[in-house]
Amino acid sequence: MRIRDILKEQGITTKELAEKMGISQSALNQSISGNPSVKVLTNIADALDVPVWQLFADPSEILTKDSTSVTCPHCGKEIKIEVK
Repeated sequence: MRIRDILKEQGITTKELAEKMGISQSALNQSISGNPSVKVLTNIADALDVPVWQLFADPSEILTKDSTSVTCPHCGKEIKIEVK
């Protein structure tokens, strides 16, 4: 997971994120180090103001140059996007 990377990018500490989420720092650290539920991941993403997928993949890893396709972070295949 990229949670610690995102914290560093945003200049936020785990203590600040935990306070923003209304949980203890130790609870947050356990979630980051363990296997958090979808609800916990959603709460972390909301507190960091990022989509949940960014907790697992950096945007530069999946967005292509033309921005009409993305690369699947799981299989690496290109997925075409049609913008209407």
